[in-house]
Amino acid sequence: MKKSIRCLSGNVLKILAAIFMVCDHIGLFFYPDEIAFRLIGRLSFPIFAFMIAEGARYTKNKLRYLATVGGLGVICQLVYFFFAGSTYMCILITFALSIIMIYALAYFKECLFSKKAGLIKKLLSGALFVLTVCAVYLLNRYVAIDYGFLGCLAPVFASLFDFRAVKLPKRLEWLDSLYLRIGAFSVGLIIRAIVYGDTRWVSLFAIPLLLLYSGKRGKAKMKYFFYVFYPAHLVLLQAIVYILAMYR
Repeated sequence: MKKSIRCLSGNVLKILAAIFMVCDHIGLFFYPDEIAFRLIGRLSFPIFAFMIAEGARYTKNKLRYLATVGGLGVICQLVYFFFAGSTYMCILITFALSIIMIYALAYFKECLFSKKAGLIKKLLSGALFVLTVCAVYLLNRYVAIDYGFLGCLAPVFASLFDFRAVKLPKRLEWLDSLYLRIGAFSVGLIIRAIVYGDTRWVSLFAIPLLLLYSGKRGKAKMKYFFYVFYPAHLVLLQAIVYILAMYR
């Protein structure tokens, strides 16, 4: 694929994902029997999941990135519980767990390719990553989390070939590739579709959009817009539902 074909910035991809998500939730709130809205909505999760992995790759402050996603997720959960009594964990909690696993994976890769790290440290860092994944799996067994364990794992697949913070030997530098990251991510989506079935296969149609990703965020500073957009549009849709119910 020619480099010029990669014309979609991260901002553009996330705007598309936001549009797909709104379509999905409009169907959920107003047209629950119309599957077309939900099919369009299936394109949203893969794009956001991949961009979460990209955010973890490029962030200059890992703790702040995790705190932003996780903190907003906790706020959303408190609102959901207060107004609806719901303990179902939203997608921001899903992605916060993803980020934790990505950081554990990154630490393992740093140790694995470090000349200073001894065998014991490499083994312990690998064990830490495995334990982190197991902890997220067990949490999903006892707590209802949006998109489930494989949803939490999806951004981790996209991070398997992320070696930005690792000094790879020259012969292995080809491993740090956008296309390999998309390829590994696609495998994760296929596994998820096989396990969960139904309309999740539609999510694979998001892959062509990711192949157009330029690897750049975009000129506009829209970072916090996307964090706020998720709860804001849900509040707006719920308000419309209440208003319509009052006039029926």
